[in-house]
Amino acid sequence: MGLCLVVYEGGEDLEEVAVGGYSDFGALRDYVTRELEPAGRAGSRFPMFILHSDCDGEWSVADCERLREELAVIAREMQARPPVAFASEWQRSEASSMGLVPRNAFESFLALSGGFLVEALQDLVEFALKRRAPISFQ
Repeated sequence: MGLCLVVYEGGEDLEEVAVGGYSDFGALRDYVTRELEPAGRAGSRFPMFILHSDCDGEWSVADCERLREELAVIAREMQARPPVAFASEWQRSEASSMGLVPRNAFESFLALSGGFLVEALQDLVEFALKRRAPISFQ
């Protein structure tokens, strides 16, 4: 089962990030918790990103303001850390077909819709803020 994060307006899908499986999103959040939060305490530094359920609901516009800040720190810190193994076979296959050899942890998590997952999330948050619309979990 896959996770898609979507910005809707008037019932229309304006922008989305196909994350991949829920396990792919979980792997990114597990990495952030384990490597970037003090003593691996989930949500201690990045509560908006880590503690929100990935099953339903949305990040409101106000949530996106905070999420923007959290993702900027996450991206910066992941770019300074060594690469890790891809979380799923589709990521390994996609990286191989692109000739991608991750140089850091940031490049070790891909979005099914293309590109690096954290960067795709940052772009989606910026889009949501520009439109003043929430991001829905689908």
